Amino acid sequence: MPRIQLDISRGMDVVQTPRVQQLCGMFDVPPTQHSQQSWRHCLDLPETWNVGVIVGPSGAGKSTLAREAFGNQLVENWAWPADQSILDGFPASLGIRDVAGLLSSVGFSSPPAWLRPYHALSNGEQFRVNVARTLAEMPDLAVVDEFTSVVDRTVARFGSFAVARTVRRLNQRFVAVTCHYDVLDWLEPDWIYEPHMGKFTLNVGADGGAASGSRDNVPRGSLWRGPPIHLRIIRTTAAAWKLFHRHHYLSADMHKSANCYLGLIEDRPAVFTGVLAFPHPSKPGWREHRTVCLPDFQGGGLGNAMSEFIASIYAATGRNYYSTTSHLSMIRHRTASPNWRMIRRPSLGGRRGLWESAWTRLTASFVYCGPKRSVEAAAFGIRIRPVSSANHAEAARSIA
Repeated sequence: MPRIQLDISRGMDVVQTPRVQQLCGMFDVPPTQHSQQSWRHCLDLPETWNVGVIVGPSGAGKSTLAREAFGNQLVENWAWPADQSILDGFPASLGIRDVAGLLSSVGFSSPPAWLRPYHALSNGEQFRVNVARTLAEMPDLAVVDEFTSVVDRTVARFGSFAVARTVRRLNQRFVAVTCHYDVLDWLEPDWIYEPHMGKFTLNVGADGGAASGSRDNVPRGSLWRGPPIHLRIIRTTAAAWKLFHRHHYLSADMHKSANCYLGLIEDRPAVFTGVLAFPHPSKPGWREHRTVCLPDFQGGGLGNAMSEFIASIYAATGRNYYSTTSHLSMIRHRTASPNWRMIRRPSLGGRRGLWESAWTRLTASFVYCGPKRSVEAAAFGIRIRPVSSANHAEAARSIA
C-alpha cells in the first residue's frame, strides 16, 4: 500500500515595522524575526482507489499538503477562451461527442449553455465545466483545490455525486480538497484525510482488504452510503415550463395539449416532464414530449428517474409509451436499462413509423417495457384500462 509521509515546513521573515511592534506590545506577543509553521502528515493510500478527499477548516494546511503530495496534479484554475464557446477550451484531441459526453457526465447537461463562453456561465456551471476539463486534461490523477467552495450547496451535492460517478466509470483517480464536509456522503470517497486532526480514514474495500494501523476502518456502505434523494412528483400546468424551457436542448415550445408533471426536491422545482397522447389507427399510445432537469440538480439521475416514473404510470393504461431523444446520457442509461427497449438506433432521419426523428441530429427511439404503476397512475387520475383506437380520444380526455 503506497504511503505518503511528509514533513512540511513553511517560514518567512517578519519585517519589524512600527505596527508590528505595536501589535506585539498590545497582545504580549514575543518579538520575532521569523514566522514558522510545520506539519507532519501520513497517508496510507490503498493500492487501488478512485476518489479521495482532503478536508478540514481554513488554515489546516490542505492546499500545502495537496501541493507537496501531488505536485503537478493539483488544479487551481484553467484558462478559458475569452470569446469562444467553452467547447473550444477542451483539448483538441477530443471529438465533439467526447466533450458532450464528458459535460453531461458531470451534470452539465444543457447544450444551449455549451455554446456560451466561460465568463457567461453561472458559478455552478463554471464549477462543472472546470471539473469536466480537469478530467479531460488529467486522466490519470486530478487534484482539485477549493472543491465546491464557490457554489450553492445544492450544486455542490449533486455535482459531487456526478463527479464521483464519472470518475469511477472512467476508472480515473480524483482528489477533492475542500473545507465542506457536506459533500462527503455524495462523493462516497475511498479515503479521507483531515490534516488538522492528522486523521486518515480508509473505506475498507477500496483495495479489497482490511486496513491496518491506527487509522479508522470503515466498511463500504456504512459511513459512505450515498444519501437518498427524495423526489416528490405533482401534476402541474404548462405554466411551469417557463422555469425549464431555456435549458431544453431541442426547443422552448410546449404543446398546448401536453400533460405536465413537476418533480420537487425539498419543495424546490427540479425536473419537468410533459406527455402527449400518440394517436394511431392501430397502435395508439403515449409519447414523452419534454423532460428537463434544472442545472442545479443535474448529475443525480433525476431526469432518468422522472422519465421512467412517468412512463410507468402511462404504461398502466395498457398502451405503449415511446420516447425519442438525442441526449447522450439518456441514451446511455436507457440502452443499459431493462426498463427500456431501443426500437431505433441513433441515426438521422425524418418520420419513421410510430416516432419522429430529425434530419439534423442523431436521435434514438425507445419504448418503455418496465413495471407498470397502476396505483400511482390512479392517484394521478389516469384511467387504468386497455382502450381501443375508437375511444382513444376519450382516454386522452380522461387524464385531467
